Amino acid sequence: MTPVEVRFLADVPGHATTLARWHHAQWGELYTDWTLAVATEELIDHATRRAMPTTLVAMQGDVPLGSVSLVLEDAPELRDQGDAWLASLYVVPEARGLGLGVRLVKELVAFAARQKVERLWLFTPEHASFYARLGWRPQGSAKLRGVPVQLMDIVPA
Repeated sequence: MTPVEVRFLADVPGHATTLARWHHAQWGELYTDWTLAVATEELIDHATRRAMPTTLVAMQGDVPLGSVSLVLEDAPELRDQGDAWLASLYVVPEARGLGLGVRLVKELVAFAARQKVERLWLFTPEHASFYARLGWRPQGSAKLRGVPVQLMDIVPA
C-alpha cells in the first residue's frame, strides 16, 4: 500500500478544484457569499504558496484523501476573534477513522508554529471533542447563519 504523505497544495495544484468541491459541499451553508467559484479561487490561490494562507493535502500516491487550510480569516463574523485560523479540515469518507484528520491538524499546527503564529483559532459546529483531545481549548461560541459553532484556540508549539 502506498504511504500517505502530507504535502502543500502548491506541490499538487491540480487538486485545488477537487478540494474546493469537498469544502463547499461540507461547509457552504455556513457562509453567505462563499460560492463554489469563490472556494475554487481561494484554493487556486493557496496552490501558489507554502506560507499563510495555504493548504495541506493528505496524498496517497496521486489521490487526495483530505486537506486542511491555514487562513487569515475563516468567517467575516469572527474576524475580530483572531488572525490565524485552522479551516476546512476534511477527510474523504472512505479514509475516515485512519488518523488522517489528527495528522493533518498536527502538521498544520506545527507549520503555524514555524510561521510564528502566536495563537491559532478554529470554529467547529460538531467536533469540539476531537479538537480538545489534540490540545485545543474552548473559547466560547458563536452562530454562523444560525448554526451554533464552538470557538477554540491553541498556542502552536
